[in-house]
Amino acid sequence: MTEPALPIVLLPIGTDDAALDACLAALEQATPAGTRIWLLDDAQAGPRGIAIIERWLENTRLQAEYTRRQRPIGEAAHLSEGVAACGDMDIVVLAPDVRPAPGWLGRLVMCLQRDPTIGTATPWSNAGECVSWPRIGEVQPEPAEPRRIASAAAQMPPLHLELPTAGTHAVMLRGTPRQRTGRLDGESFESWAAALTDYSLRLAAMGWRNALCESAFVARDREPWHGEEDLDVLAVRWPSYRPRLAQFLMEDPLHQTRLELQRRYDEAADASPQEDLFA
Repeated sequence: MTEPALPIVLLPIGTDDAALDACLAALEQATPAGTRIWLLDDAQAGPRGIAIIERWLENTRLQAEYTRRQRPIGEAAHLSEGVAACGDMDIVVLAPDVRPAPGWLGRLVMCLQRDPTIGTATPWSNAGECVSWPRIGEVQPEPAEPRRIASAAAQMPPLHLELPTAGTHAVMLRGTPRQRTGRLDGESFESWAAALTDYSLRLAAMGWRNALCESAFVARDREPWHGEEDLDVLAVRWPSYRPRLAQFLMEDPLHQTRLELQRRYDEAADASPQEDLFA
């Protein structure tokens, strides 16, 4: 089988300098060399954040580009512009405070390659609401050993179970549906997390699947931020969304899958330095 091309990774820049520094360090360690990554700064980074980015750009193995607006237009509008600039290419959107575990990107790519009906693929996270691990709907401390959780996740059966919406800590978006669904709605929403949720619900309405990528894990410290009126807009546009999400959280259809990941994590020794976790 031909090795699939890696997608473009979009990383909107936030205001938390320490989180950005940790995110870039994790990307450097956990992402294949040469991966295209676009750092989109809606005039959010301060002098220290810019210095962190510039130092990282000088040393990274990744094919990175950094763009910064002179004046902010809002994070949803800014991400919408970035997604539109990528045309119909597959992309991954990362929150600026995540720390991907080894192998994360290749596993997301394989997820879409296995099932052509998947429109979005979301990895596990310790702060991922319906895909939170080890407990659903709770923010848990990140695993102390990134290679151990990566090794455990890599052994999970690729079921690609259905989610009520795409996650916003990290999500891979198939490019071809955008020819029909159009760009992210950067005008109706303030936060790009809400815009991504809206986009994934549009995909689901057209028959595409929002799926769990059981073999990938991305750590985060907190749940996503939403604008003051974002959830109200989602509720008006998609009245069944919140009830379906609440039902998903109560019933937890991922319960057995979550237990299986826990079992494999408990049994996993530290991943060998020679083990290829980027596959």
